[in-house]
Amino acid sequence: MHFTIGYKLHGKADRIMVDAEDALVAALKAKAQRPEAIIMYVRPQNRRGDARHPSHLLSDATH
Repeated sequence: MHFTIGYKLHGKADRIMVDAEDALVAALKAKAQRPEAIIMYVRPQNRRGDARHPSHLLSDATH
């Protein structure tokens, strides 16, 4: 499944897309990638809404 993770980092909100088995695993993957970020929400990917407001993919590179 694909999940959209909303987070806040250094006062700026952003979102990423994560491939995971469930929402908890998706949140943990995002937190591992950006430990200083505050996870605001995790939701299943919404094809229509995410097409209008695309998220970034969780990558192996640190931001």
